Amino acid sequence: MAQMKAESDFERSEVLTQGLSRRLRSLLDNMNRVLIGQTRSVQLAATAFLAGGHVLLEDVPGVGKTLLAKSLARSVKATFKRIQCTPDLLPSDISGVSVFNQKEGTFNFVPGPIFTNILLADEINRATPRTQSSLLEAMEESQVTNEGETRKLPELFFVIATQNPVEYHGTFPLPEAQLDRFMMCLSLGYPKPEEEVMMLTKTLREGAFEAGPVLSQEEVIQARKRVQCVFVETSIQRYIVDIVNATRSHPQVVLGVSPRGSQLLMRAAQASALINERDFVQPEDVKLLAPFVFGHRIIPKQKFNKVCHAEIIEQILEEIPVPI
Repeated sequence: MAQMKAESDFERSEVLTQGLSRRLRSLLDNMNRVLIGQTRSVQLAATAFLAGGHVLLEDVPGVGKTLLAKSLARSVKATFKRIQCTPDLLPSDISGVSVFNQKEGTFNFVPGPIFTNILLADEINRATPRTQSSLLEAMEESQVTNEGETRKLPELFFVIATQNPVEYHGTFPLPEAQLDRFMMCLSLGYPKPEEEVMMLTKTLREGAFEAGPVLSQEEVIQARKRVQCVFVETSIQRYIVDIVNATRSHPQVVLGVSPRGSQLLMRAAQASALINERDFVQPEDVKLLAPFVFGHRIIPKQKFNKVCHAEIIEQILEEIPVPI
């Protein structure tokens, strides 16, 4: 009887996983119709979104960073707000400010743009360190403390920040504590020539780059809860820890990955498994995501760009035995 119940629970869980995975695949398909040639970036961004993390997009202007954020927000019927970061941007411009009401003689709090579902912090490295730090509490604890009062952010909260890696004048590099808050660091890159021709063709049609809703916020919240139930075998956990320890002892690395990084990689691997209609994590999930989750968390001894950071992680992945 116990065995029959266990088999019934397994079948019911498998059906639920497959049904939810199909809905998540529709999210990817919807975004890919707008973002041409960015299949991998769309899947990685959606994986971080479903895992409850945040994404840093590091690339040159005009490759679709803002379009990715907008298409994701429109695909899930979420509220979307954009902050253009500049050196004169204040923390209160993000979190909100209390305004005195002369009629009632009281101060009323006016929420800032951070009180939304999906927040785009464009060119975040142009904001001062003080303003950048105003995002730390929000990204880690989903709350904002203003004038001694703590206010919760929406249950569905996701930050996509962008920065231009080429321009250095008037910028403030993100400190390690800020970088560590991002689950993934991605680079969209330039499209292939045939993909850019497709973009030009779509540009001739009005509304071709607008995505319609395919998921509700409730379905996304349900998917996030389901991600936490995806099974991670002990050998996979050990595999993640082995990769992390290898970054800490690597001869070319000054600072390795923190325990937060290993936790975020496991959660991202759970989300990846769910998207691929599985209720268990495979080593391939870990190998796919590790360069994007760990690349911005290590500090090499020499000044490399983020691509070389990812190359170090890929080198480590080749050396670490994959669990069978």
